[in-house]
Amino acid sequence: MPKIAEIEDTPNPNAKKFILKEPLTWGISHSYDNMAQAEADPLAGALFDIEHVTSVFYVDHWLTVTQDGAADWPELLRKLAEPIRAAAAADERSAQLATESTVGAGAELSPEDRERLARINELLDEQIRPYLQDDGGDLYVMGLEGNKLSVHYQGACGSCPSSLSGTLVSIENLVKSIEPDIEVVAI
Repeated sequence: MPKIAEIEDTPNPNAKKFILKEPLTWGISHSYDNMAQAEADPLAGALFDIEHVTSVFYVDHWLTVTQDGAADWPELLRKLAEPIRAAAAADERSAQLATESTVGAGAELSPEDRERLARINELLDEQIRPYLQDDGGDLYVMGLEGNKLSVHYQGACGSCPSSLSGTLVSIENLVKSIEPDIEVVAI
């Protein structure tokens, strides 16, 4: 049962980031944009059962909930706290699954493209993801086809207006420092 250490604002006025004392996962992110996607996840399902919740994203010691803009935050926060506190904390299986998922990622790519993708992910890990995570979101690389890198914003970043303008341009400019002909698109 994770305890809530603090609740932070994000750049997205419709999203709040919960910092937890116990982790929900070990490196496995969970991102849901609707109730149907969250069907098999008890925590996300319970959060979507609360009126006005439009997305749920969590990994490790933090969780971001986005609302539709029609709810009063103080009231909504009280309702959100109940399922968050009732959720199961991470276990050893989560750590094992995280390791397995990173080993299999990019298996369909050529060795050269796997190496390119690894360099890009390393750059994103160092210079982009920490800032997105501080703001209650994250970035997942969906694929690399030729010179097209597909990314998906998660959490607060998924519905933030600056994600598709300023942040995406910054990411593309950064990746171009190692891949000059790359195009970055958000899915």
